[in-house]
Amino acid sequence: MKNDTHSTVPAKLPAHSRAAAAQKLDERPLNNIRGAYYPVPHHNPNPRGWRTRRHIKRRNLHRTNLQYLAIDRIGTQWTMLPMAIGALIIFVVAASLLVGLTAAVEATHTRYQQQVTTLADILPKDSLKMYDAHGTMLYQMVDQGLQTTVPLEKISPNLVHAEIAIEDQTFWNNSGYDITGIVRASLADLSHGHIVSGGSTITQQLIKNAIVGNQDTAIRKLQEIILAPDITRQFTKQQVLSMYLNTIYYGEQAYGAEAAAFTYFNLKDTPTATAASQLDIAQAATLAGIPSNPSLRDPFLHPHASFQRTKDVLLQMRLQGYITPFQEESALVEIQQRNFLHHGVIHNNSLAKHFITYALNELATDLHVKTVDLSRSGLMVSTTLDLPLQNQILKIAQKHIAELARAHNMSDAAAVLIDFHNGDIRTLLGNIDPNNPRYGAFDVASQGYRQPGSSFKPFIYATAFAKGISPGMPVYDTPLTVQMCCGLPSYSPSNYDLRFHGLISYRYALQNSFNVPAVKLLMQTGVDESLHTAQAMGISSYTGTPNYTMVLGTLGIHLLDQTSAFGVFANGGVRVPAHAIDTVTDTQGHVIYHFAPVGKRVISKQVAYMMTNVLSDNKSRLYEFFDCNVLQLYSNSREQCYAGNRGIVRPAAAKTGTSSDFKDNWTVGYTTDYVMGVWAGNNDNSPMINVTGVDGAAPIWHDSMLLAEQGKPITDFSNPGGLAQKTVYYPQGITTTDWYLK
Repeated sequence: MKNDTHSTVPAKLPAHSRAAAAQKLDERPLNNIRGAYYPVPHHNPNPRGWRTRRHIKRRNLHRTNLQYLAIDRIGTQWTMLPMAIGALIIFVVAASLLVGLTAAVEATHTRYQQQVTTLADILPKDSLKMYDAHGTMLYQMVDQGLQTTVPLEKISPNLVHAEIAIEDQTFWNNSGYDITGIVRASLADLSHGHIVSGGSTITQQLIKNAIVGNQDTAIRKLQEIILAPDITRQFTKQQVLSMYLNTIYYGEQAYGAEAAAFTYFNLKDTPTATAASQLDIAQAATLAGIPSNPSLRDPFLHPHASFQRTKDVLLQMRLQGYITPFQEESALVEIQQRNFLHHGVIHNNSLAKHFITYALNELATDLHVKTVDLSRSGLMVSTTLDLPLQNQILKIAQKHIAELARAHNMSDAAAVLIDFHNGDIRTLLGNIDPNNPRYGAFDVASQGYRQPGSSFKPFIYATAFAKGISPGMPVYDTPLTVQMCCGLPSYSPSNYDLRFHGLISYRYALQNSFNVPAVKLLMQTGVDESLHTAQAMGISSYTGTPNYTMVLGTLGIHLLDQTSAFGVFANGGVRVPAHAIDTVTDTQGHVIYHFAPVGKRVISKQVAYMMTNVLSDNKSRLYEFFDCNVLQLYSNSREQCYAGNRGIVRPAAAKTGTSSDFKDNWTVGYTTDYVMGVWAGNNDNSPMINVTGVDGAAPIWHDSMLLAEQGKPITDFSNPGGLAQKTVYYPQGITTTDWYLK
């Protein structure tokens, strides 16, 4: 119904309907009930325009409410939703981090668990150390650093306290890592703007150095923290500390406390104490300050930085109760003394340079590794060298060469002494001046190829003896021309004295080094077969071409090989290879390798004895070498020998050799104890002046063999049987008494 100012018009309804009747009720006038009336003027209590203002106010209020609602809707859409999304992201990231951390822990354990279990075995090994037959240290392999492991109880408590005080204050109680230390280090790094402290515990440093590597990354740090409790459970604190102190790098190529004590303070082992056990407070604090930055805190290179760090170490030692203020002050005074540092220098590495080089190569071959891999192998190598004897032989050789140097242009010598029973190399001198900057490093004995001259003849004679030829059989020493193959000119050998001696025995020919009979004998035995005999006896390599001239010593061979091969004659035809390595152990004394001599028969006992009998026959060589020659091992001087007093004569067999143009002098000989070879000549292979093997090399051989034999019983070479001594008249006009194969 529409409202207006006009009267209400009733609806048109049927006249007689009940609705119309009800409507008519309103048409009756109502009786007005009047109240009290006061005849006074009635004014509006509200000011003019208040309704308009109320309307505007209500309209503005409504508008404001609408704005608030809009803002609420916007806040819900643009604030709550991002907060929800952010919360979701944080949750996802946290969950991802948790999953990632769990995966990292699992991966770290999977990757490194084996290394954790075997940590003691995978730590950097000690430097290889080599000893002579008497237990004297010959050599430490330091090209990859010096390290010597010692038990924790043999390391000074001062160093233990210093390391713990500055590196890991809670070492004895923590689980391998120290969260407080990590946070403290992080804050220090942030405040300084660069890394000033690592926060790593001793256990973490051990893990870094031995297992996970030293990359400066968060992953590596996390791996340290993950593995640290495993290490703590696997090993005792004492074991961890021992491993740390024996392997940590102290600069100057020194690894571990023992090496550092020697390197910085020249402290050395004594029969009752290790070098590391002798460290005092000042020395220990100095060393403890190095590992955190070895290159910048080296006391030799950066004394100021080292001193500042040492002061920090001493301060921490005092604050933590390891030392008193008085001890701190005393240590600081000691450090500033002029001779506080004393650089340790390894001197014994030059004691037997050529033997050591040979021994290292042999060791690498025995262990099937490269020589460079031996440096930090932790091996203790016992060798066959008799160092005192070698040093005495060196003096003998130097003295003799000095006597002949000017008159005969002779400058060098090499010597090898072998116990042929077991192959032990007792002496190996590569030259007489190992420290010479020009040629001292070259080992003539095992590396040089030199022509052996007539000292090669016994191999051809031994081949002939095995074929039934006797030393007493005759041969004509007369002019000979040999037709050579392959377009080479014919060859006519001559004797050293440029004479021919007619009908002689092979014994006489060999003992006087006549060349023509030797070439004739080689023509009978054959070049290949004779060379095979030499190789079977120990000539491992050679230079030159094997032909009929080789009986005169034209092939280049090693002195060591020649000496070892002559040992077959001395050992009754059995070859035991020469060797320098006796026993190899690890630092715990477990045997890694031991040489077990295994002999192999390469010539018969009878042939070996016949050769020995010939080479020890001094009477047969008087034509060439005269009496009182130095191939005899008489105990008195040559002057006394000439006077008829030889003294004690030790049976010995020997052969000399002189190459063409006097470039090489050789003497190789043996007793029932040793075989020895000596070479004399010049390093540049220039010829000497008019000197033969009996004058150049033999005196060194003579004096050295007498020295080596001191105190040993005198025994003669024994006849093995299987031989018959016969006196035979040969139709050519010669009668000899000699040995023949039965």
